[in-house]
Amino acid sequence: MPPSLLETFRILSSFEPPKGSLRAAPWEEYVDWAISQGLAPLAAYNLEYRMGGGADAPEWARDRLLSIYQGSVNDNVMKLVHFKRIVDDLEGRKMLLMGGAAFAEALYPHVGFRPVLDIQVMLRRMDVDGFAGYLGQHQFRPEKDELNSGATRVVSDGRTAVYLFSDVLGAGRREELQGVFDRSKPMRVYGPSVFRPDLEDAVLLLCLEFARQGFQVPWLYFVDLRELVTGATWMGGIYSRPLEVAALQERAKAWRLERALYTALSIVERLFPHTASIVEAARPPLRRATRELLNRLVVEPVSTPGNQAVIRGADRLRRLLTGQ
Repeated sequence: MPPSLLETFRILSSFEPPKGSLRAAPWEEYVDWAISQGLAPLAAYNLEYRMGGGADAPEWARDRLLSIYQGSVNDNVMKLVHFKRIVDDLEGRKMLLMGGAAFAEALYPHVGFRPVLDIQVMLRRMDVDGFAGYLGQHQFRPEKDELNSGATRVVSDGRTAVYLFSDVLGAGRREELQGVFDRSKPMRVYGPSVFRPDLEDAVLLLCLEFARQGFQVPWLYFVDLRELVTGATWMGGIYSRPLEVAALQERAKAWRLERALYTALSIVERLFPHTASIVEAARPPLRRATRELLNRLVVEPVSTPGNQAVIRGADRLRRLLTGQ
């Protein structure tokens, strides 16, 4: 029986894909979808270097995916090296990298596997104007937040957008936000001012982003979450440890993100069945009616690859998932 789109996704998003033929995979459907979901670089590497003989994939599919992989490697290096040069000498500040810029080399065996489309930085509100002005000295100019990301400022040099976030947990949770800064770990490669969130905080900040986007996010983000919750076993780095489940659930409750965490973990379990035992332990307890509602309205439709339908009642859903 030929592999489904979901099975093809699971195989080609693995860091240890099983060897075998994918000749009968739904390539016409998969390739465009994988590119749109940020999955093409990792898929291309698996086909070319891990699965032997390209897993019998058609040459046109391999060529298209490989071109995306090569472009991702070059683009990531350009963006991250340029950002490093800008912030390397900054002292006396504390800023946290989030998203792809924090994950590409911490969760993925090769920095090119995880496209970094933009750079997300979390700062204290009092530091936003100063850092935006500093970036302005390096040709970064203000831009509109086209993604409705909730960033306090967005600046770009025409190649890379930098999203500056503050008060991400809301103005009433400054003590909790201070805890995120206090627990953060240095990213010394970027100089003395750049840090990244600790593991449990990284999971919850990612869930917060999912919730604010109504879970209409690229599937690459679920690969990020898979690696976070399973302890980045391929890397031996900052995120390579088991989750502290009690701390995760306690913070989720304090941040009013229990429903978002439940939903995100449930999607990861559906997409990657091998995570089931970890997800079951980490998933926050919710009322049965709430679980059934989230499963029906979010988990099931989002877990269907190729489903382009916008979830109904997206604004109401965002409020539900972010505890508003």
